[in-house]
Amino acid sequence: MLREQGKQVILEVQEVKETIWNKDIELRSNKVKAKDFVVFCRQFATLIRASVPIVDSLVILKEQTESKALKKALEVVTEEVAEGRQLSQCLAGQGKTFPTIFINLVRAGEMSGTLDDVLDRLAIYMEKQQNTTEKIKGALTYPLVLMVMSIGVAIFLLVKVIPTFVNIFHSQHLTLPLATRIVLAVSAFFIDRWYVLVLLLIACICGFLYVTRSQRGHFLLDYAKLKLPIFGKMFQKAVIARAMRTLATLFKSAVPTLQALQITSRVVENDVIGELLLEARESVRNGASLVQPFRNHWAIPPLVAQMISIGEQTGTIDEMFAKIADFYEADVEAMVEKLRPLIEPLMIVFMTAIVGVIVLAAILPMFSLYQNMGSMQ
Repeated sequence: MLREQGKQVILEVQEVKETIWNKDIELRSNKVKAKDFVVFCRQFATLIRASVPIVDSLVILKEQTESKALKKALEVVTEEVAEGRQLSQCLAGQGKTFPTIFINLVRAGEMSGTLDDVLDRLAIYMEKQQNTTEKIKGALTYPLVLMVMSIGVAIFLLVKVIPTFVNIFHSQHLTLPLATRIVLAVSAFFIDRWYVLVLLLIACICGFLYVTRSQRGHFLLDYAKLKLPIFGKMFQKAVIARAMRTLATLFKSAVPTLQALQITSRVVENDVIGELLLEARESVRNGASLVQPFRNHWAIPPLVAQMISIGEQTGTIDEMFAKIADFYEADVEAMVEKLRPLIEPLMIVFMTAIVGVIVLAAILPMFSLYQNMGSMQ
């Protein structure tokens, strides 16, 4: 492009940093939903197995998909494949539209001539990942909704209801209980100093975003998730299941061990387990056993290390990964079913306690007021 403009010699090149003023803003996300991606993999595998050429298959899939992000990406991929480029290279050029594991499995399928089988495995993998994720989201959504409702009701009472009692208490010169004085002070703070809460909320959000974007902060956040009192075990088992399912899929697709561990460390979505997988990769690179880092890690149960060791000794490591994934996916599902009936009463008690304290603080002085009125009569 520079030569076409008559600039034959480049004296200096400076990168223009991306800012809000020169950034290309897209209102739509280029991320494909998991359910659309599963359908895409299933249909793609069927077309390849039916000996339909890849370009024709991509054209058919582009016309059938309901995902606008996937349709847009397939338009570019189809043109590039028609020009003679490899499918995996074209997929990699679409940014984050296609997952890393998908691109690497397609590359492995191209090399081994088993692209249809690879796509079927990937569809199964995505379905299992989606099911596990949806179950965890379902377990967390209800308590979060109740918590937000509790806080909303408490703020409404403090801002709209409690102030109506203030004039009555002052006019009667009542000696207010400690609980009532605390609630009145909180109510006055919400009314007169609301901007402090807004600034504090903004600061917390900014601080959270800053921490999560740093490598160390993201690691500590993932560490904290695994250490939570109730949900920590569920997160731990879900992450292990995801890692083992990914490794099983990659190993069955003949992806080299070092590359499989590298890919899994990126897609596991937990830096604690991601670092463990990188340690295992270095262990294998140095000629040591794959299982050794798993044995010494606090987040890995002994069962996982034992099954991986058996898989190494018997040459069935991919089957062992799949069995571990099956076991922990079922375990996560069982934990979700057990937690749901326990969370509901706990959250109701939490909501009742918050509202009850505020209402009780408003009612207690009324008894003193009635006593004074009775003594006057």
